[in-house]
Amino acid sequence: MTISSSLNAGVAGLTANATRLGTIADNIANSATFGYKRVEADFHSMVISSQGGTYSAGGVRTTTQRLIDQRGPLVPTSNATDLAVRGRGLLPVARSSELNAGQQNMLLSTTGSFRTDDEGYLRSEAGLVLLGWPASADGTIPTYPRDTSDGLEPVQINVNQFTGEPTTKIDLGVNLPATATEAGAAGDNSELSIEYYDNMGTSESLSVEFVPTVPGTGVSNEWTMLVTDSASGGAVIGEYTLTFDDSRTAGGTLASVTTVSGGAYDPATGEFEVTVAGGPMAVNIGVAGDSDGITQLSDVFAPVSISKDGTPVGNMTSVEVDSNGMVHAFFDSGITKTIYQIPLVSMPNPNGMVSLDQQTYMPSTDSGTFFLWDAGDGPTGDIVAYAREGSTTDVAGELTAMIETQRAYTSNAKVIQTVDEMLQETANIKR
Repeated sequence: MTISSSLNAGVAGLTANATRLGTIADNIANSATFGYKRVEADFHSMVISSQGGTYSAGGVRTTTQRLIDQRGPLVPTSNATDLAVRGRGLLPVARSSELNAGQQNMLLSTTGSFRTDDEGYLRSEAGLVLLGWPASADGTIPTYPRDTSDGLEPVQINVNQFTGEPTTKIDLGVNLPATATEAGAAGDNSELSIEYYDNMGTSESLSVEFVPTVPGTGVSNEWTMLVTDSASGGAVIGEYTLTFDDSRTAGGTLASVTTVSGGAYDPATGEFEVTVAGGPMAVNIGVAGDSDGITQLSDVFAPVSISKDGTPVGNMTSVEVDSNGMVHAFFDSGITKTIYQIPLVSMPNPNGMVSLDQQTYMPSTDSGTFFLWDAGDGPTGDIVAYAREGSTTDVAGELTAMIETQRAYTSNAKVIQTVDEMLQETANIKR
């Protein structure tokens, strides 16, 4: 019985070392595979009899585990949508073959090389589509559930997309000539035209005319400001009376603003709101005593600083993903628009996930409940663009393990050979 158990233990040893050699071969074969996680084989002894008397060899058995939580080196690339995770967390992806069915199962990966396909989806050569949360029209990310993948959608980039942003605010910094409000002045008006963009991205203009109040004697320090809109047929959309301070400490700054028509002037913010053809627009002329807005100094009319928001219609030129997973679309008009957010998925035991092809994994009961984090928040790392994660295989270590496995396999074969010789001797006793 002891001899037979030795034979069985030897066979178990051959099987165990063959399994270990299989993991080594897999690791070496994927030493250049991006995102590959090495497999480790562990040996466990099988004890059949630990009591006194005749000993029976139990042999050995093996278990294998893919070390998904190990991280490989980051390899720089030239593609903006080559993504890798630096630290804890995995990228949500789905098989492109499931898109037509309208229901995709969330798979996970630590890296991927994504490019737009014929429908604009960010897809890898392995047929994996990147998943993310779509942004609202204003570029904000709505609130989505974090313990389920129901809110995730395939990231689709419309490379032929046009976009523009309407102008909603203008900051007006102008100097008016103080000499124009003195008695005997010519009373010439000063005009200023400011371009803005309407809701359709069309260029329009806001005309601002300053009319001085010329007194019979002395100085009035008073102007009438008329605001007209080209999109409204040149109609006056706002009229305001500006009075300036001539004191020693605050000379040349606004003293007061009186609203004649249009939106009321707010002395706390220095703004008033006029209604152009496309909707309301805030105009900032400065607060009383502030020299950053409209001033009245010297004898020169000068637009000092005019700034506004909004952009003309532009073509999409590129797409990039930042470290927090925000997908930004860049346009040739100079604007940047957030269109998706890529979360990072984390769970208590990453190594408990089910391993699939193309370096993808599926959550299981062994991995624990997953949660979708903003990249860089909680336990997760960040997302690195222009990079891919290399294989975690250490070729030198695998070759060393191969030598050990070969020696162990040879030794187990020797045990079987020895048992065979002993059984032969037992059979020869009858002669």
